[in-house]
Amino acid sequence: MPPTPRPLRKLGFLTIGLFDAADPRRGHESTLEIIELGERLGFDSAWVRHRHLQYGISSPVAVLAAASQRTRRIELGTAVTPLGWENPLRLAEDLATVDLLSGGRLNPGVSVGPPLHFDQVQGALYPDTADAEDFGYGRVERLLAAVRGEPVTDFSGAEGFEVFSDRVQPHSPGLGSRLWYGGGSLRSARWAGEHGMNLLTSSVVKAEQSEGPYDFAEIQHAQIRAFRAAHPDGEAARVSQGLVVIPTDGASPEQRARYEEYAAQRTPRTTSPQGPARLLFAPDLVGTSAEIAERLHAHAAFREVEEVAFALPFTFEHEDYVQILTDMATKLGPALGWRPGF
Repeated sequence: MPPTPRPLRKLGFLTIGLFDAADPRRGHESTLEIIELGERLGFDSAWVRHRHLQYGISSPVAVLAAASQRTRRIELGTAVTPLGWENPLRLAEDLATVDLLSGGRLNPGVSVGPPLHFDQVQGALYPDTADAEDFGYGRVERLLAAVRGEPVTDFSGAEGFEVFSDRVQPHSPGLGSRLWYGGGSLRSARWAGEHGMNLLTSSVVKAEQSEGPYDFAEIQHAQIRAFRAAHPDGEAARVSQGLVVIPTDGASPEQRARYEEYAAQRTPRTTSPQGPARLLFAPDLVGTSAEIAERLHAHAAFREVEEVAFALPFTFEHEDYVQILTDMATKLGPALGWRPGF
């Protein structure tokens, strides 16, 4: 552990973009309004989750395309896009297009693995190729190659009046260096580092030791160290942390009570690994900005990062997010040494 925390250089937030099935437009509009607010408050980045067959954003690239036209400075990211649902070549085309429209502000985060509930969805998603699909790191390698401008076909040149390229078009220089991998294990952290990606950490890690006690911060700290040890940029390799953080400085008594109840309901899953994958969750941080800053400065993994994308809770109201983001930008960020990026 370094003797002092790294200065917090970039402050971001992450939202799921929840919506009502009876009025989905309103939920998507709320997400765009929150991103606009984030830019006005000086946040460096805004990230959206990716949810399929749920009541959250299923097409973050489309949402971020819209956000790119309503903002001018804030970076826009996905945390994360599960590649099991995607064709890497087609996704590379979409990402490059949005990156160009945004002026080079896109930060795509991805992960691997079979789609959630794959047995139930494979007939609709991959009716003829389910058994042949690669849901491992090879899918990320295909995306990396396409985004970085490597050839994806052996054909190029003119055919009649049409001209063809052997690499994905449009090509957006610089996008390849802004690809993030969402990892929660030592293996995934090392892999991301070896392939020159940035690392997105979250409020979930894999508890790989067989017996406790389990310390979330120390596990995540070890993953960050493994990532940087494997990365060509070493200590300069980019890592972003995504804990659930809920400052209450400007909250009403009713809001504070709801926030504390929300966190209390989620606390049991933080005490021991959950399920066959042995996932360990970080406690949600609820309190004044001064209280949260003190806890973060003592957090072994936070002390290793210069960037954060604090996760907004799933089920809160628009007004709650406005209060939380305002407190993050005006109270918590400065308490962590951050200055707004106007």
